Amino acid sequence: MKLRQAIMLAALIAASCAPIAQTAQAQAPQAQSGPRQVPAKTIPVPDTVSPQMQAIIAQPYNPTWNVVPKTADEWKALVAKNAEATIATLPAIRAALHVKVEPTVIAGVKAYIVTPEVISPANRNRLLVHVHGGAYVLSPGEAATKEAIELAGFGHFKVISVDYRMPPDFPYPAAMDDAMAVYRAALKMAKPKNIGIFGTSTGGGMTLAMVLRAKMEGLPLPGAIAPGTPWSDMTKTGDSFYANEMVDNVLVSDDGFLHASALLYANGHDLKDPLLSPVYGDLHGFPPTILTSGTRDLFLSNTVRVHRKLRQAGVEAVLQVFEGESHAQYYRDITSPEAIDYNTEVAGFFDKHLGR
Repeated sequence: MKLRQAIMLAALIAASCAPIAQTAQAQAPQAQSGPRQVPAKTIPVPDTVSPQMQAIIAQPYNPTWNVVPKTADEWKALVAKNAEATIATLPAIRAALHVKVEPTVIAGVKAYIVTPEVISPANRNRLLVHVHGGAYVLSPGEAATKEAIELAGFGHFKVISVDYRMPPDFPYPAAMDDAMAVYRAALKMAKPKNIGIFGTSTGGGMTLAMVLRAKMEGLPLPGAIAPGTPWSDMTKTGDSFYANEMVDNVLVSDDGFLHASALLYANGHDLKDPLLSPVYGDLHGFPPTILTSGTRDLFLSNTVRVHRKLRQAGVEAVLQVFEGESHAQYYRDITSPEAIDYNTEVAGFFDKHLGR
């Protein structure tokens, strides 16, 4: 009798649990091979970053990520509006970091000399060359100098920031030609081992491409480089282009402004040309390199792939990845611990590897 009661009780429990099990099975992703179909989910703002960074991570999508201008005039209008907003923020940053910025022309190329109030004794014979980001179309003129101001201020280096020509008027290879003209001039101002090159996003890709081109031209290589979240592959190749799509609130997706900018700059050239996508180049013999990205960065794979290829080539390479950050957010707010960490790490890397 007791056995019969036990069996009946077990049957009742199983029947009552069946709907719950069916619901759980319906909500769980099905076992699958090949491409992953990921259920819709909410990704919270991490509490493992500073309050300043939490506010940046919580911001809505960049409103122009899927805006694709149709004419040269529309491109120029978008660029001008973006530059105006950036330039308005720079006086306060220069004042806070005690940095002076002066326009100049070097080897026929517009540039800015970025000088801290105090240059460290160890840095008096050193020179940094900065190539700015902006998908090869954004941040002309003074708008290009924010990252240079930060590293000059935090690291106490003299910096040349290159205001290279950009499309729609000047597509590839104008930007690279200008950057290399300034680099050749820099080689007359300081010993090669005392020169560092750095930049973020497009600037990161250009930093890598400049070393490739210097190798091609038989020029002395810089003592160290710092490509931040480099646009090292313009072909939407790499896991994070998909895993971080619609997670990165800066670039958001390759399918919009970013891809249109790549095509505008490349001007019909193969996007896998190493001077456009340097991850496809020969990285043997590169100088010591520090790379930076974030866990939500659309270009995380770009950064990781370059790091791995450098290591395979026997190059000393450091990879730093910031928690929760989308594309290039590590230097967005100069008061954040993350921006201080980033600039301190890069300055320390240059101090370690550049000659004196």
